Amino acid sequence: MLHAVIMAGGSGTRFWPASRRDRPKQLLDLVSGAPLLRLTFERLVGLVPPERVWVVTNQTTAIACRKVLPEVPDGNILAEPVGRNTAACVGLAAHAVGAGDDDAVCLVLPADHLIGDEELFRSAMSAGAEAVARDGGLLTFGIQPDRPETGYGYLEIGDVGTRIGRWPIRRLEAFVEKPDLERAQEYLENGRYLWNAGIFAWRARDLLAEMERQLPDLAAGLSRIGKALSGPDAAAVLAEVYPSLLSTSVDFGIMEGAERCWVVPVDFPWSDVGSWQALADKLPTDDQGNATRGRTAAVDAAGNVLVTTGPVVAVAGVNNLVVVATPDAVLVVPKDQAQRVKDVVDRLHELGWDDVL
Repeated sequence: MLHAVIMAGGSGTRFWPASRRDRPKQLLDLVSGAPLLRLTFERLVGLVPPERVWVVTNQTTAIACRKVLPEVPDGNILAEPVGRNTAACVGLAAHAVGAGDDDAVCLVLPADHLIGDEELFRSAMSAGAEAVARDGGLLTFGIQPDRPETGYGYLEIGDVGTRIGRWPIRRLEAFVEKPDLERAQEYLENGRYLWNAGIFAWRARDLLAEMERQLPDLAAGLSRIGKALSGPDAAAVLAEVYPSLLSTSVDFGIMEGAERCWVVPVDFPWSDVGSWQALADKLPTDDQGNATRGRTAAVDAAGNVLVTTGPVVAVAGVNNLVVVATPDAVLVVPKDQAQRVKDVVDRLHELGWDDVL
């Protein structure tokens, strides 16, 4: 039985000032008239029914997630007391899913990605889920690169183990850290490297077994939480145990050391929308290449990203800037330094201006 687990606990600080603690990136309408979390849920329609969709978020945004996804049962919204990275997140979900079905398969995906060709997406997800249901192991999905990208981690792929429909199920040889430009070009030309999309499939019990083998302390803490999930003490046990759990990613903590690990190469359009600069490709552009949303005006200006949900934004004689305005804050940063928005957020916190965070 297939379940979908949507990881929706990120802070989304790279999208400040639109993103805030109580309204992180996954709850923003960045491109299409609906929050990214809603888009993630809707692309699962026909693949997983709402009663088998689970959302792992935090206590600050749990109510907002319920409003965005009214079809999902309240009990399927799992609220972490504190963030403990993705290993704890997927382990918590595996206990919740596996409690009702020992053979349950989890399709695990981030809440804040954009994906084109949703029919192709569902076909690939179905193939990956079928593979782990039949053969076990842990599986991830890798994006065929179309440029030498330095902002993504990579997956080194091995031989084909089997095929399901049009999809090869290949051995996963290694996770590779974000490369420099020269190495990224080599990966592109080599053909055996994929972008790491952060989408996974596994049987709940297989994930928990690997966690117990590799991260026994984390597994023990989650097991204690899992045993309490359906009882009256669930909230108290979660609040007591979860903050003490190891904070590590599922990639580093589990996948890299897994005994049986697979990857499905996929070729649907994909973006993790990791910064204001990355969003530029998804917005309407004028004849000078300015990507815009809201009431904006550009004079003798080119290549800018101009977004406003508050005052009119007008620029003149400037190129390659990101300018984002909300009713209470304005961000201006060179487009090639858009990742430094996180530094801005840190500085605002140091200044004690948490009212805009």
